Amino acid sequence: MIGGVLLDISGVLYQGERPIAGAVDAVERLRESGIPIRFLTNSTRRPKRTIVRKLNVLGFDAGDDEVLTPAAAACTWLNAHGFSPHLLVHPDLEEDFSDCVGAASKAIVIGDAAEYFSYERLNAAFRELVAGAPLLALAANRVFRDTDGELSLDAGAFVRALEYSSGTEALILGKPERSFFRAGTDSLGCAPSDVAMVGDDAESDVAGALSAGIGMGILVQTGKYREGDENRFGPAPTSVATDIAEAVDTIIAASR
Repeated sequence: MIGGVLLDISGVLYQGERPIAGAVDAVERLRESGIPIRFLTNSTRRPKRTIVRKLNVLGFDAGDDEVLTPAAAACTWLNAHGFSPHLLVHPDLEEDFSDCVGAASKAIVIGDAAEYFSYERLNAAFRELVAGAPLLALAANRVFRDTDGELSLDAGAFVRALEYSSGTEALILGKPERSFFRAGTDSLGCAPSDVAMVGDDAESDVAGALSAGIGMGILVQTGKYREGDENRFGPAPTSVATDIAEAVDTIIAASR
């Protein structure tokens, strides 16, 4: 029986600056059913406070403690292991690392820096890696659905470039990393097998969740979804839904 839900955000709840049709009502139905929710995002261009604010402005009524981000996971790792971040991220995200400074040893932290990816910044990170710095990737997604409605290159290609050139394997902190999903289930107070994950990325959201022991993985045909995605990665989705509204119907039925 489903006792908690993990929701991807961009492409599932909203696209650009508008909620996806029926998404606000779908989330409200989950809350009215008494099913706790956590929002898991691989978004690394915006700080957490901006993500929380946008969810609330769009009508999703999200609490700060309900939103889990890779940047927070990175700060936990840095503080636990005694590193300060050498950031290769979008400038807007830097505020999320304000409490992760002070240690002499550096770790490279890479996210979706968008237009701030440059040869100079990538090469500076490469040289730190060659000198022995660990590589933390906030996410390694291939693509995302951009604000113009088209697919755009995500951070994964830049993560792989640094891995290839430096011979260093990145520690992935966002989806599909098992510990990121488990942080979500722990926050819900549920066993992973009693949780459903809803996402538009068949690889990172759905296959990643199922590989982490999540009981139900629902792929929605919005956001970055492309025809046939449900057959491209394993484990295959538990089910495929037209949108979040249909996914919530499935979840509520499985919670009874």
